[in-house]
Amino acid sequence: MSLPFARDPAAAAAPTPAAHPATRKLALICAKSGLDECYPVLIMANAARMTGMDVSIFFTFYGLDVVTKNKVDKLWVNMVGNPSTPMPPFLMGLPGMEVMATSMMKKKMAELDLPPPHEMIEMLAASGCKLYGCELAMKMFGRTDDDLLPQVHSVITATDFFDMSEGAQIVFV
Repeated sequence: MSLPFARDPAAAAAPTPAAHPATRKLALICAKSGLDECYPVLIMANAARMTGMDVSIFFTFYGLDVVTKNKVDKLWVNMVGNPSTPMPPFLMGLPGMEVMATSMMKKKMAELDLPPPHEMIEMLAASGCKLYGCELAMKMFGRTDDDLLPQVHSVITATDFFDMSEGAQIVFV
């Protein structure tokens, strides 16, 4: 019996390599500004650039903090409402818990030689990764281009980002 989504190994032809393989593209959407929430975006972008992929990141809503000058160095770990935290829920809301969690995460990242987000943004931009701010989020939060890190390529709409990302793998984080 054969399922409609399963391949018959005998019927599968060997793929023929393309004469000029297209450059793979990755488009990431960063919508959160927690220290623990922005690292996955930055790490995936870095890994993709290291493999030669074209990479762009769209920073929208609270993710815009990751590329905002006066916020990027103050990102923190949000304990309340995080179902993956190893702490009991009644402890997460206590004063000082988020400061402690942020400190612990920064220490662990330093032990792993992982640069802070600001430095990762600089490295990504230098490697050719295109960084974009969300126009709607900019208006919502009353920010201007001057509020953003100089590595931000431009401020665009979500529609612009999707048009520019044609053919890319799009990942929302």
